[in-house]
Amino acid sequence: MGNCWEKPVKEEEVLVKFSAPSSEVPKSSSRDVKSSSTSTQTMSSASDSVSSENASEGQILPYANIRVFTFNELRSATRNFRPDSVLGEGGFGCVFKGWLDDSGLMGSKSGSGMVVAVKKMNNEGLQGHKEWLAEVNFLGQFQHSNLVRLLGYCFEDNHRLLVYEYMSKGSLENHLFRRGSTHQPLTWSIRVKVALGAAKGLAFLHNASSPVILRDFKTSNILLDSNYNAKLSDFGLAKDGPTGDHTHVSTRVMGTFGYAAPEYVSTGHLTVKSDVYGFGVVLLEILSGRRALDKNRPTGEQNLVDWAKPYMGDKRKVFRIMDNRLDGQYPMKAAWVAATVALHCLSLDAKNRPHMNSVVETLGKLHDISELPRPRPQKVVGNLNDNRPQMKCNSVNNQSYGHSSENDPHKDCSKSARNSR
Repeated sequence: MGNCWEKPVKEEEVLVKFSAPSSEVPKSSSRDVKSSSTSTQTMSSASDSVSSENASEGQILPYANIRVFTFNELRSATRNFRPDSVLGEGGFGCVFKGWLDDSGLMGSKSGSGMVVAVKKMNNEGLQGHKEWLAEVNFLGQFQHSNLVRLLGYCFEDNHRLLVYEYMSKGSLENHLFRRGSTHQPLTWSIRVKVALGAAKGLAFLHNASSPVILRDFKTSNILLDSNYNAKLSDFGLAKDGPTGDHTHVSTRVMGTFGYAAPEYVSTGHLTVKSDVYGFGVVLLEILSGRRALDKNRPTGEQNLVDWAKPYMGDKRKVFRIMDNRLDGQYPMKAAWVAATVALHCLSLDAKNRPHMNSVVETLGKLHDISELPRPRPQKVVGNLNDNRPQMKCNSVNNQSYGHSSENDPHKDCSKSARNSR
């Protein structure tokens, strides 16, 4: 951990009161389930539309920093969308690795110029176009170090493509849940860095002059660059938040089971606190190395939040939720603080969840905790206590840019939501 823990800090200085947003974070000046035994199911409704006024009318707003590409240019950049260029695949299309010239204007030969990620949408389905349009109109308006950068798009005939900056480390989902000799577990310091970066991106959206609710905050939508800087992706389900005297936005239930806030699932009332709940789930996944929903685990451990909550606020028990692959190399006090933040975010009463400004403030102080990591346990050859089969390692560095490689198209789960009440 180097010198991360040298500066002593009092416990009360680390825990930030969550009763009100911090006044130190200014408003932004700009416009300003999937089905798997080890993951989640995506919730969706084909009738829901993009909430932005212009986007709902099917218009693409003009943006000076967004380049409009032709289909032939992107076909050349990806070597005709060759299968060996695929970075990831989701319910709404594939993501290909491509190259542009240094100016970022034209396709370039493989291995030369600027590396980009090109998302090619499936030509079928109205919902795919609406999400594509939302990506352009939301990401075109925002620039922040913790949001993935949209470089351009193609809207030609039936072709819908998006061009993003290339994120060489892929998704957080892959780093947390893939197993194999080629996938080393993230260290404690990197996990804190990723959690803080993701929190900053979400706080930026919530602090916009017209707040934006991401609505599908999850590990597959958090991408990492070469330095493990976290950037939020997938604005296809994003919505403009309530304004004026309105307390919420009413929508059909969309998102991902395991991450969606319970009051949103049951009522369809969407607020920024819905995102805060999703952040709490992701932070818990970062700490534990477990998926939000995992039916391969024993009964009682399949729902991560339900299993972890009894341990999260107890200093003496919090170690039980921590990822065993960390080998105890983390400050116990810092782990407890992070778990406490997650616990507040997961409050069943949305009013008791913190503002993301407060979350950023608290997570930013984790590196100041002076407690040394626990001694690393001795390695035992042949762990007889873990007989679970290891997941096979895929050689493709999956970058979802909004969709997990295993995601199915969004499904209308309003009926499922009603049945789960």
